[in-house]
Amino acid sequence: MTASITRARGFTIAELAVAVAILALLIFGAMVPFSTQVEIRNVNETRRTLDSIKEAIIGYAQANGRLPCPADGTIAAGAVGAGTEQFTSPSCTAVFGVVPWATLGTPETDSWGRRFSYWVSPIFADALPPTATTWSSAGQTPPCAPNPAPTQASFALCSLGVLNVNTRSETAHATTTPVGSAVPVVIISHGKNGFGAYTAAGGTLSAPPGFDETANATHTAAATTFFSRNPTPSASGCDDTVSAQPYCEFDDIVVIIPASVLISRAVAAGKLP
Repeated sequence: MTASITRARGFTIAELAVAVAILALLIFGAMVPFSTQVEIRNVNETRRTLDSIKEAIIGYAQANGRLPCPADGTIAAGAVGAGTEQFTSPSCTAVFGVVPWATLGTPETDSWGRRFSYWVSPIFADALPPTATTWSSAGQTPPCAPNPAPTQASFALCSLGVLNVNTRSETAHATTTPVGSAVPVVIISHGKNGFGAYTAAGGTLSAPPGFDETANATHTAAATTFFSRNPTPSASGCDDTVSAQPYCEFDDIVVIIPASVLISRAVAAGKLP
């Protein structure tokens, strides 16, 4: 007779690594409250949506030679004009509002069901071809006077936006540091608290208590400076601009498209120089 021998088989290193990873996820899930897990998921999903919106906006500029205008945030979903850019040649009829989701084919709302606020610098959203008046009206320093002027884009290699995004020092609130200067586009999700955001019904939520979230919720043509900083909870007696006081609640997610990125992609698409 031939004796059969049963060999014991151990775990491979790869199998052990998978088992350890699963165990770590189970421990994490047990330690982190469910509500916190939901908020982490919502933030991550919103960031991914913002990334897709950013790429859609750049793609629109590559195809059309200009940025899309904002949509009217006060139009309810499903109504005529909802989600379409506010453009009447030769320019946008508004430079603030919400992301034109219908024009771009992107999601309408963030993970909390609010629309994304959207501001655009006029020089980057004007119609083609640009004129001498268009170039001089940008008010840039140094001035932008391309020669020859581009014929397939509303902006030039030297064009700058009019929007700025700052952050604040953790120890000296009055000290602001630029994280984006003279940018063409600012896109904002107003986070879980939604202060100042447009809803899908076309309304707006109440104004935020803090200076920084108020700046991010100012839907006027005069709004050119915004804030992006680490999230902070609500606090009594808060003041975003005074170091002796705690920061006010902040959970906005802010995305910019720098002029350098937009211009380089326009060059790649053959819209510039």
